[in-house]
Amino acid sequence: MTPMPHPTIDRISAILCAAVTHVLEMSTQKNITHAETVQSIPKVIMRPDISCFVQVAGDFSALVVFNFTDKAAVKIYRSYMVSMGLPEEDLVHDFTSNEVTDSIGEIINQVAGEFCRLIEKEFGLTIMGVQPKVLALTSAITLTIGEDFHDNRRISFAVDFNRFQVEVALEHTEFTTLPSYSRPNS
Repeated sequence: MTPMPHPTIDRISAILCAAVTHVLEMSTQKNITHAETVQSIPKVIMRPDISCFVQVAGDFSALVVFNFTDKAAVKIYRSYMVSMGLPEEDLVHDFTSNEVTDSIGEIINQVAGEFCRLIEKEFGLTIMGVQPKVLALTSAITLTIGEDFHDNRRISFAVDFNRFQVEVALEHTEFTTLPSYSRPNS
């Protein structure tokens, strides 16, 4: 079998970028950008101020962590609510409020759904995400995964100059394309 041109984790990261960008742009009506450089990291970490994780499993397993600064979380929350027709003056400004964390959780749930859909479309593989867990943090938490998750990446995003990052840990796996095969005539 011929290996694909990029490592599997980088192909997964590219699909994750597409899912994050699409869902956030649709739900916030804001331009979402991401770095063209992906970082290889030794482990995934939940970081202050708002962090959210989603585990996906099925034909392969991965853990995705979203880390938002307080400003990025509030910007996304407020833009999301305004795009649904709520007046800005009724919206909170405190990143630790339930309204912000609940909205981030809902948006990340949509991102996870889009990510799973794109994986199936691209590779013909099925994965399902569990309900995202959102936390307002004051210090970092390192996540240890029981499986063989040595491939980890971090991607930096921005919304109106407010940065946030997405980290992905993938079980040790490599996607390759099967060569064509024609069954001989018997």
